[in-house]
Amino acid sequence: MPLLQTDALVLHVADYLESSRLLRLLTREAGVQSVVARGARSSKKRFGSAVDLFAEGQAQIQTKQGRDLHSLNSFDVTRARTGLATDLARFTAASALSEVVLRLVHEESAPTVYDLVVRGLDQLVVVPPERIVADTVGLLWRILAEVGFRPTVDRCAECQADVPVALPARFVAAAGGTLCASCVRLAPGGRLLPSEARDTLRSWIEGDPDQTAPIDDSAARAHQRLLREFLTVHLPDARELKVWKVWQHGGWS
Repeated sequence: MPLLQTDALVLHVADYLESSRLLRLLTREAGVQSVVARGARSSKKRFGSAVDLFAEGQAQIQTKQGRDLHSLNSFDVTRARTGLATDLARFTAASALSEVVLRLVHEESAPTVYDLVVRGLDQLVVVPPERIVADTVGLLWRILAEVGFRPTVDRCAECQADVPVALPARFVAAAGGTLCASCVRLAPGGRLLPSEARDTLRSWIEGDPDQTAPIDDSAARAHQRLLREFLTVHLPDARELKVWKVWQHGGWS
């Protein structure tokens, strides 16, 4: 059974039996891995006291060929990010981010996605409250583009014609992005994006936060709804985004 030693980030935690935990880890070398940390709740020798949600460190995983659940031998925590657990807005945003990443990434090497998620969680710890939604939505658009779900912004998703950047454009999630005036007649629905909203979306996808103009909460929530519509259509399966629903409604009640 090969031993995998890798940078890892805890994206999901669940208690298992009397003393163990099930973890889903985003790893640099092997994508998302599901592991059991035996005795993690009763002994701190191998896993320390901070192997919890959003913790990051060096993991040693005993992999089992043909199995979906592997054994976590050890996890040396380098960053716990306890600040995310003390603020509901930050915690729900980080949880929604984790939920989407777990749906997008499988057991393949994803170092760029790993680095994006690490930087995003670090940013969520310190970002001003009014930027939490916008920064998280922007990060998710960047991750989507990285894994192959890049939406069109300045060209028609159907015929590839240029869509003038200075004009509003209809964004149809099922089509994969913006549509030109001709193609939009054949695809009713969608959302009309002002040029400013397209500028914001473009800068997020390109991964250039310095070029992203600040947006208010109303605009951030509109982008959040747009992204959820896109995810609902393009995620690999049709399961509901349960944590996202909580995040979008602003609380657990």
